[in-house]
Amino acid sequence: MKDRLFDALAASRADYTQILLEEIDYTRFGFRGRDMEDAASGKLTRGMVRACFRGGWCECVFNAVDDLPRAVAEASAGARLIGRDKTMLADAVPPETRFHPAAFQEDFRGVPLDRKIAIARACNEEMLAGDHIESTETWYSESFRRVHFASSRGVWWEQEIPRQRLAMIALARQGNQVQRGVETITGMTDFSVFRDRTDLARQAAGRAAALLQAPRCESCRTTAILDPKLAGVFIHEAFGHLSEADFMYENPRLNDLMKIGRQVGCPELNVYDDGTIPGLSGSIPVDDEGTPAGRTMLITNGVLTGHLHSLETAAKMGERPTGNARCENASRTPQVRMTNTGIANGSATPDELFAGVDDGVYVCSSYGGETMLENFTFIAGYAYRIRNGRIGELLRDVTLMGNVFETLHAIDGIANDAGCDNIFNGICGKGGQSVPVTASSPHLRIRDVLIGG
Repeated sequence: MKDRLFDALAASRADYTQILLEEIDYTRFGFRGRDMEDAASGKLTRGMVRACFRGGWCECVFNAVDDLPRAVAEASAGARLIGRDKTMLADAVPPETRFHPAAFQEDFRGVPLDRKIAIARACNEEMLAGDHIESTETWYSESFRRVHFASSRGVWWEQEIPRQRLAMIALARQGNQVQRGVETITGMTDFSVFRDRTDLARQAAGRAAALLQAPRCESCRTTAILDPKLAGVFIHEAFGHLSEADFMYENPRLNDLMKIGRQVGCPELNVYDDGTIPGLSGSIPVDDEGTPAGRTMLITNGVLTGHLHSLETAAKMGERPTGNARCENASRTPQVRMTNTGIANGSATPDELFAGVDDGVYVCSSYGGETMLENFTFIAGYAYRIRNGRIGELLRDVTLMGNVFETLHAIDGIANDAGCDNIFNGICGKGGQSVPVTASSPHLRIRDVLIGG
C-alpha cells in the first residue's frame, strides 16, 4: 500500500498533497424497550486526497484504491484553479514509528455476535426491571479501522484503531414527570470490560427512579463542587474549544481572549491536551496530517501557555503544530480537535474540598450543554445538596452557567483524585464531524457560581 500511495502522489502538481485512506469493519445494534430496533454491519474502503497550491485547497473523495491516480490528478488540478496567495504550512517532525498496531488484551473481533447481543440484552432487561422504568435504550457499536497516510513531504504511517461503546439509558416516569439515568462504557483493546455490566444498568435505572422523588434545584449563586466527569466536560467544552486555533486565527476577539501569557485562572490551575496517553478514547499516535501527537500545556499555573494547531493554523499564527488535526473518517476534512483534555491534580483531598462548604451543591455527570465564545451552560446529570461539609439530598434538573474565565478564576480548590476511573470517554462534535475524546479532571470547588433549576 505504501508504494501505491507514493506512486500516486508523484503525479501531483500542487505545493502539498496528502492521501488518507481507511479500511473499516463495523457492527452496531440497539434495543428500544424490549425490542431490538436496529442492527447493521459492513466493510468499506474510503479516503480523500487533499492538495494545496498557493494557499488554495481542493479535496477529492474516493472509494477504491484503484481511483487514487484520478483523485490525485483532480485534487491537484482543482487546487491550481483556486490558489491565489501563498501556501503556508508549518514544518513538523515526522513520526518515528510508521506502523501502530492495536495491542489487544481481548480482541472483540473474536467474540461471537450472539454473545455481544446477550450482554446488551441483559443490561437492557436489568434496566426494564427497575421501579418506575417506562422505557430503555441500549446501544452497542464496534469498529476496526486500518488507516494509511502519505504526503508529498515523504511522511508515511499506518495505524489500527479499534473502538467499542455500550450505552444504557433508562427512562423513568411518574405522572407527567420523566427522568433519565445514563451509563456508558467505552473501550478499545479489551472486550472483557464489557462483560457482565448489569451493575451499571442497575445504577442507571436506580438513578432515574430516584430523580423522580428529588426536589428541583433552586436557581442561585452558590459554592459548587464539580465531580470529575462534569469538571472534565466543563474544561473540554467551555475552554478547550477556545484553544482550537482554527476558531481563533480569523477571530480578533477570540485572539485577544486567548493571548499567550494572559492570566486566565487561579494559580493552581494546570490544563493540558495529550494525545499520547495509552488506552484513552482520544489517544492518537499521529494526527490526520502526519504530525505525531504530543502533550500541549494550555494553562500553566493559571497562565495561558498553549494553543492546539494543524499545519496550516500553526504556520499562520507563527507557532508549532501540535498533532491536533483530526477527522471523523478518511473522507472528511481534518479540523483542529482536542484529544485527551484535562485538569491536572491539585493539592487538596476531596474531603478537604467538601469540608470547606457550609451550604452548596455537588454537581455530577453531564447531559451536554451550549457554549458561545466564553459563555457556557451545562446540564448536569444529577446533583446533591451540600450541608456543613456533607453530601445531602439528591437534586434534579440542575444547570451550571457562567463565563469561563470568571469561573476559572473562581476555582478555589482542586483535588488530587484525577484518574482513569472517573474520566469522561465520549464523542465530540464540531463542524458536522464527531471524533472520540477523553475529558478528565479531579474534583473542583468553585465559589459564587450560577446554578439554575
